[in-house]
Amino acid sequence: MSRSSLAPGVEVVAVPGRGLAVRTAEGEFLSIRTKVADEQALLARLSGTATAVEPDGELDRVMGAFEEAGYLAHEPQRPQWPADRRDIRLLGDPVLTEPLAALLRTLGAEPRTAVSSSTPPSLDDLSADHPAAVVWCLDGPVPDGLWESADRLPERGIAWLRCHREGWQAYVEPLAATAGDVTSAHVRARRLAATPAHRELAAYWSGPRTSGAPVHLTAPAAHLLAALLADDLSRWITGSADTDGLPARRRLRRVDLRTLTVTEHAVLPVPAVAPTPKQAG
Repeated sequence: MSRSSLAPGVEVVAVPGRGLAVRTAEGEFLSIRTKVADEQALLARLSGTATAVEPDGELDRVMGAFEEAGYLAHEPQRPQWPADRRDIRLLGDPVLTEPLAALLRTLGAEPRTAVSSSTPPSLDDLSADHPAAVVWCLDGPVPDGLWESADRLPERGIAWLRCHREGWQAYVEPLAATAGDVTSAHVRARRLAATPAHRELAAYWSGPRTSGAPVHLTAPAAHLLAALLADDLSRWITGSADTDGLPARRRLRRVDLRTLTVTEHAVLPVPAVAPTPKQAG
């Protein structure tokens, strides 16, 4: 075969005086005990340049160990974007929607940017033509009630993904695909519950706010946010496995726009509040 047999991110290096070592996708180095196996033949198999693969007990043992450890590639590497789910609707600020649209096109989607409106769109407006997903990107805080209708998109079988900026911090919220997933209202409730400054945070969201020099998203920061959104959406829509860490549908990511540092926080749906019992009499 012409391609490498090693999984993406896995490499083998010859260490002077120590034999061969494998560098894992996590960046760890592990020694390879080849015993009497021919190292050049092993490298030929791992690089995909072996012209003929003949039975060899020791080579087969080492290749089996690579297979068991998950260091060999298996096709397909990543499923293609389904043709019937390419319609992705983008809303929000162009500084974020434009790089996101470009990334989605390279992945096989067909994003279309909706015209911005001064009033929040209704659920019927958001779900018109039944797109596979709606992604909303804001270069600023989320006004009260703006995403209330969009939170109901999963009830209609439409995925719902969003991000927004608060000063030098940006938040990429979990993808909601079913009626039981995390909505923007859940995220707001969880964030208020997690901080002693809940009154101040609520006031910040509702405004008005006095600001100094405006924060401008740099191109690297905008592309990072777009990449996080595109990856989450692509993995969900193609059925690819989540990366290590928290599941994408239960993960809130906070991005420091000054250092481009990403931190993950677990977030769960907020149960519905039981109605207050009526007083007897």
